Amino acid sequence: MKQLSLILSALLLTISMSADAGPWLKKFDLKQYKNKVVYVDFWASWCGPCRQSFPWLNDMQAKYKKKGLIVIGVNLDEEPEMAHTFLKSVPAKFRLYSDPVGKLAQKYEVMGMPSSVIIDGKGRIRETHIGFKKNKALAYEKSITDLLDELRL
Repeated sequence: MKQLSLILSALLLTISMSADAGPWLKKFDLKQYKNKVVYVDFWASWCGPCRQSFPWLNDMQAKYKKKGLIVIGVNLDEEPEMAHTFLKSVPAKFRLYSDPVGKLAQKYEVMGMPSSVIIDGKGRIRETHIGFKKNKALAYEKSITDLLDELRL
């Protein structure tokens, strides 16, 4: 009975997280985004600058989705409830993936929060940055638009 209760709790958490955010990916597979620019953003509930970056990421996803941008937020919280609480106050309108043991963070050599990796239409890492600074938002956006322009060449 206790096991059933845990399963139901996990299911309800997943459903409510999906309602607050973009779709949660079951696996992280960039091959499905060929000929797209993928902006991978590593974040955690305790990250102050992540609260500032999410509205900007939402705007970028909405503004450039039709041109080929895919934003994926990779959550590094060990406890899914922490991500859920964060998303209630700072919604994400982009895809999300949970990496509670940090395998992807290790693969991409994440050094701080948030950390972003921008991948071009051929699957190559073209830019990375640590942190989010509002005064650099135009430069971040230019990196995205330059890579989106390459998709049309």
